[in-house]
Order: sequence, then structure tokens, then C-alpha cells
Amino acid sequence: MAKITKDMLISEIIELDPRLIPVLMMAGMHCIGCPASQGESLEEAAFVHGIDADELETALNEQYEKIQSEQQ
Repeated sequence: MAKITKDMLISEIIELDPRLIPVLMMAGMHCIGCPASQGESLEEAAFVHGIDADELETALNEQYEKIQSEQQ
């Protein structure tokens, strides 16, 4: 299973599983569809929005693991 890292682009995370979008939205990243956000890393986007990148990385990985386990 892939692991989400702070170095991944927002677009890569969404491509990995679009069901992760609500995690980003709940963290305050409401501009997911913005073209600029697609080229930003998770860490860069977190910085711009004043979000702790480590906490967001953890939340995304927890949700991704949950999604994957539900599919099995």
C-alpha cells in the first residue's frame, strides 16, 4: 500500500484516492480545485494554510488505510 508523504503533490494524493479530499477540506484546504494547489506539495500547501504538515500527513494516512481496509 502506498504511503502518503509531505513531499507528495496535492494532485498525486487526490489521484491516489479522491476519497481523501474531505480530509484536506476539513483541514482548511478549500482550494483543492485551484490549479496552483495541484503543483504544491502537501508540506507547501500546509504551510500556506497554517496547518501542521505532520498532523495532516498522519490524518491522510489514517484515512487512506481505513479506505483500503474497507475494500478488502
